[in-house]
Amino acid sequence: MNPSLLCKIARLAIEKTFTHTPFETDILIQENPELTARGATFVTLTLHGKLRGCIGSIIAHRPLLEDLISNAQSAAFHDPRFSALSILELDDVVIEVSLLTPPAEVEYHDAEALSKMIRPGVDGVILKFGNHQATFLPQVWDEIPDFDTFFAHLGMKAGIGSDPLSLHPEIYTYQVEKYKESSK
Repeated sequence: MNPSLLCKIARLAIEKTFTHTPFETDILIQENPELTARGATFVTLTLHGKLRGCIGSIIAHRPLLEDLISNAQSAAFHDPRFSALSILELDDVVIEVSLLTPPAEVEYHDAEALSKMIRPGVDGVILKFGNHQATFLPQVWDEIPDFDTFFAHLGMKAGIGSDPLSLHPEIYTYQVEKYKESSK
């Protein structure tokens, strides 16, 4: 797949929201039939090097093109951590698209054993405990490279506190192929 195609689609999906014009996908699918396969994507927006929105799918449950368009628009306009992206910000936003592999459960006995199984910078991590769930893409390791701190933040994101591994939650890992626009 053309590496820049996914970022172009994500940007176009956001632009079309501003102009209230439909996203015509027929020609795109005809030229790139792989976009009809199920796929799980995350779309991350950064503005001047800072996170501006990030929304995605952990499990492939719809065609890649549909997932990408939906997640791009959600990252721009519906990430609850941020106000909706403004048209003035659009030119300065850098878009990164991550394609996720299917998650695999990690069987572990304790935090020390888990720390030997998780590959910082390679593995994205899903933490599940009861009705609580959160994920960090592999890219988050760049910002939080320490295992204990990484899981403390992931536990807080999931709403189960800063010592989530003491609860022995379910842990899943996945990897990503990431595509990023050149910085603005």
